[in-house]
Amino acid sequence: MEDKRILYVSSEVVPYLAENEVSLMSYDVPKMINDQGGQIRIFMPRYGNINERRHQLHEVIRLSGMNLVVNDLDMPLIIKVASIPKERIQVYFIDNDEYFKRKATFTDEEGQLYPDNDERAIFFAKGVVETVKKLNWVPDIIHVHGWLASLLPIYMKHYYKDEALFADTKIVTSVYTPSFEGTLDMEMINKVKFDGVPEEAISFLETPNYENILKTAINHSDAVIVASEALPASLTKFIESSGKPFLPFASKDKFAEAYTAFYKSTVL
Repeated sequence: MEDKRILYVSSEVVPYLAENEVSLMSYDVPKMINDQGGQIRIFMPRYGNINERRHQLHEVIRLSGMNLVVNDLDMPLIIKVASIPKERIQVYFIDNDEYFKRKATFTDEEGQLYPDNDERAIFFAKGVVETVKKLNWVPDIIHVHGWLASLLPIYMKHYYKDEALFADTKIVTSVYTPSFEGTLDMEMINKVKFDGVPEEAISFLETPNYENILKTAINHSDAVIVASEALPASLTKFIESSGKPFLPFASKDKFAEAYTAFYKSTVL
């Protein structure tokens, strides 16, 4: 994987957030490729429960300052950056006071999903792509982890489809066990349609639950990785029948070899 450029876009990454399936893989996979001589960047949201002082986040003025339109509203984009200690891995944080200042990730104190999680996902997807454009850094692969990041394949295939920078970029989505119940805002499909995404491409989002959001991401990806051992049968069946090349679940001690081979032989 030497000199290959891989952009990791994740809703959660250790050491900035607590350990779970998504946050651990969002660290382990980039570290593996970094160790193999690949060029990597990681993007994640800058939630309010990330300790900026402890992790030495600082704002990148030259990348900040643009406005992103979400559902016809202008939302300022702030970019912060930090390095994972000892790994020489740069992590970029997508920030906005309206969407990411609250002191939690996806739910309030009562465990209720934030009502604007759909808009946060739209903002995050656009913020990642606009920042990568400003960096003028062309990824060979964009690898998506976590449901809040999973609008990125949709925006890449529609909203940014004419961006020459990404003409040869392949999109891989890792699919994990469902991490929330219920649905996001039922207006989500209309907010995505506002950005010129055709309704037939996102019909699953009429009921924006976890599974339908991931099905939509799968449909817009070039390849898929089954990242959880206990994936619901309905999602597994959808992946198998999608026509997309996919990598079956690989255990912790075998994932490095499996992911590298999949990148090399199937994705690139």
